Amino acid sequence: MQNWINAFSWLNVRFLLMGLWVTIYISVISVILSFILGSILGIIRYSKIKFISKIVGFIIDIIRNVPLLLIIFFTYFGLPNFGLRPETIPAAIIAMTVFESTMIAEIVRSGIQSVDPGQMEGARSTGMSFVQALWHVVLPQAYKNMIPTIISQFVSLIKDTSLATIIVVPEMMQHAQVIYGQNANYILPMFAALAVLYFIVCFTLSVIGNQIGKRLS
Repeated sequence: MQNWINAFSWLNVRFLLMGLWVTIYISVISVILSFILGSILGIIRYSKIKFISKIVGFIIDIIRNVPLLLIIFFTYFGLPNFGLRPETIPAAIIAMTVFESTMIAEIVRSGIQSVDPGQMEGARSTGMSFVQALWHVVLPQAYKNMIPTIISQFVSLIKDTSLATIIVVPEMMQHAQVIYGQNANYILPMFAALAVLYFIVCFTLSVIGNQIGKRLS
C-alpha cells in the first residue's frame, strides 16, 4: 500500500498529467488531419477516377496492412534519409495521420456506397453536377451513418498514441515509464493510472460521439 501512496505523489501525478496533455494534443491534431485526408481519399476511391482511384486504393491497401509501429519508426528514422528531420511529436502526428487516414478512407468509401444509389441519381436528375450531388445530398447521409464507426476508429487512435513511446515522444506512456523506471514498485500503480486515464479520455469521446449521433438522427 505504501508503494501505491508513494507512486501517486504530487510530483509523479503532475508529470503523468503532462504526458496526458501531449497524448491529447497528438490525438486531436491527428484526428482532424486524418478525417480531412481520409475523407478526400475515400471520395477519390468512390469516384473511380481513371488510374488515380486505383493508385490511391493500392497505396491505401499497403498502408492499412503495415503495423502502425513500423510507420512511426519509418517516419522518425527514415524521413531524415530524404532530407526531412521531424521532431518526435510532429513525427508521431505524421505517422498517426497517414495510418489513420487510410482507415477513415475505407470507412468513408463504404459509407458513401451504403447510401441508396437513387439519391445520387435523383440529385443528378435535378441538374446537379456529380460533385454537387455528392456534397449536398450523398455525403451528409453517409457521414451520419458513419459516425459510430468513425468514433470507434478515433478511440483506437487515442490508444495507439502509446506506440509513439518507441521514438521517445513525451506522452503519457513514456512518462509512466520514466516514473516506474526510478522505482520498480511503481509499475503496477502506473499501469493502473494509465488504464484509468485512457478510459476517461476514450469514454468521453464515445459519449460525445453518441450525443452527436442522436442529434443528427
